[in-house]
Amino acid sequence: MARKAQPPRTAPTRRPAPASAPAIDADLLRTIAELVADSDLTEFEVEKGDLRIRAARTPAAVASVVAPPPPIHHAPAVPLPPKPAISAAPAPAEPVAEFVDAVKSPMVGTAYLRPNPDSKPFVEIGSRVSTGDKLLLIEAMKTFNDIVATKSGVVTAILVEDGQPVEYGEPLLVIE
Repeated sequence: MARKAQPPRTAPTRRPAPASAPAIDADLLRTIAELVADSDLTEFEVEKGDLRIRAARTPAAVASVVAPPPPIHHAPAVPLPPKPAISAAPAPAEPVAEFVDAVKSPMVGTAYLRPNPDSKPFVEIGSRVSTGDKLLLIEAMKTFNDIVATKSGVVTAILVEDGQPVEYGEPLLVIE
């Protein structure tokens, strides 16, 4: 069987950059690469005129050039007050309230004390609860998670407000 002759392959030609594309400063790119390589930075972004460059130090990251974002109007800068002098004696620590019987947040999210805005709260101060009763909801990543009582008792304090962001381990309410 005879093979068909194929045309010789040529090196791909490089298209000229469109006239509206900003010129890339090679020295600026080298400086950015050196800054990222010589420091503990894992990511770096710089803007110069209409040019924005982002560099990241990860195997899959690629420096990118993107169109400039729409202009943002900023309020004038307000000078910061001078930093207080550091004294040799440490400042007295403020007392932190310890809640031994507190139900703590198992995750970061937003606490909700009621199932919907028109409903009454799951519990109120003075409510008697049993193990497994729903106390509140924490919404994390568009998922509502039930927070239930781990023991029976009376709710003596509610430490969060409806719709308040909460951190992992933050006391939510107290059951005694």
